[in-house]
Amino acid sequence: MSILVVGTVAFDSIETPYGSAERVLGGSASYFAVAASFFSPVKIVGIIGHDFPAEYLELFSRRGVDLEGLQRDHGDTFHWRGRYHEDLNVRDTVELHLNVLTRFSPRLPESYRNAEYVFLGNIDPSIQMEVLDQIKSTRMVACDTMDHWIQGAKSELAKVLPRIEILVINDSEARLLSGEHNIVRAARSILRMGPRVVLIKRGEYGVLQFSESSVFATPAYPLEEVFDPTGAGDSFAGGFLGHLARSWDGSEGSLRRAIVYGSVVASFTVEDFGLKRLAALSVEEIEERYRRFIELTDFHT
Repeated sequence: MSILVVGTVAFDSIETPYGSAERVLGGSASYFAVAASFFSPVKIVGIIGHDFPAEYLELFSRRGVDLEGLQRDHGDTFHWRGRYHEDLNVRDTVELHLNVLTRFSPRLPESYRNAEYVFLGNIDPSIQMEVLDQIKSTRMVACDTMDHWIQGAKSELAKVLPRIEILVINDSEARLLSGEHNIVRAARSILRMGPRVVLIKRGEYGVLQFSESSVFATPAYPLEEVFDPTGAGDSFAGGFLGHLARSWDGSEGSLRRAIVYGSVVASFTVEDFGLKRLAALSVEEIEERYRRFIELTDFHT
């Protein structure tokens, strides 16, 4: 089944203790689309500027991503520059140039409006609502957000949450949105706001999944070296929803397997800068690491 993703397509300039990369392909929709494409067809909606190179479009095309909804505008592409600390969970935004993103008003092609699965990337909740209003029918909508929108557009976000099935959020954002310090109480509070499932990303500590009837915890895949954590959360969401679109049968088991696949794909993303590792990734590598992940968490043997 097809997946529609709406979010940012950007240039990222990244500095970590392990090196740096200048103006590499980034953005929430970019990471999500490439990650999800290993499992299901993907349609992308975003905006790029005149400076966006053909080689990045070719990367999407090689992964089979439908680009009909990608708008090109005059002006420069959204550009983020960030610097990570020795603790890679901490980063500083050095520069942020919204550029053409300030004029982004998503226009869904007719063929996109019946996408079975939809992911609303980390963008203004009012834009997320624009997308929801254009969708005719869908099986599942997942959404991401961040502290900026929770603090500055909470009323708009409150309108989005009852219209989605899954919210993907990190632990600090969950506490901010709910006003609860305890992460379990935070998740329960967010469930009352509308979504049926809350996925809380905890970086190197893994993912927690909450619904009204269950809780599921999975660790992050252990790696000796992490070069660049940028995009790991969006890659997780792409792997998760991509696998869910391929295999969802309504069961708790299929939801949990999708969470593990999302964690596996994210573990590859952090092994190199930007989308470089995902661009070279194979389905066989994903399946092999998935098997290792199962062995890692098997306590019945």
